[in-house]
Amino acid sequence: MAIGKFDPSIHPWLVEFVVDGEPASKANRRRFVKIKGKNRFIKSAKALAYVQAFGYQCPTLDPLLTCDLFVAIEIYYSTRRSDLDESIILDAMQGFIYANDRQIKSKFVTWGLDRDYPRAEIKIAELVLD
Repeated sequence: MAIGKFDPSIHPWLVEFVVDGEPASKANRRRFVKIKGKNRFIKSAKALAYVQAFGYQCPTLDPLLTCDLFVAIEIYYSTRRSDLDESIILDAMQGFIYANDRQIKSKFVTWGLDRDYPRAEIKIAELVLD
């Protein structure tokens, strides 16, 4: 199903919510550390803080969605320097909205600027292939 054919009146949103804060981009969400003498990449402090804040704000569905999904996300950043990157948001919704982010088969993601109120506006619908 192409985004041009997506009609929420036919395929209603299963969940809609807003998460305050600015997500860490993939390029900036990992840091290199040594743990017990082994090299590891772990989430950056900004990414860890965002995932924690996301968990407090994200609704928890019971049961979790198990179908194929279409996700629409509008990410509002506080500066023009940020890259559009929804991957941390998709990861953070696992266990709250759906069982696994592999269920997302189609997505529409947009970049916005709001210096005073960075946030992610998230809508999820079942992906129905016609």
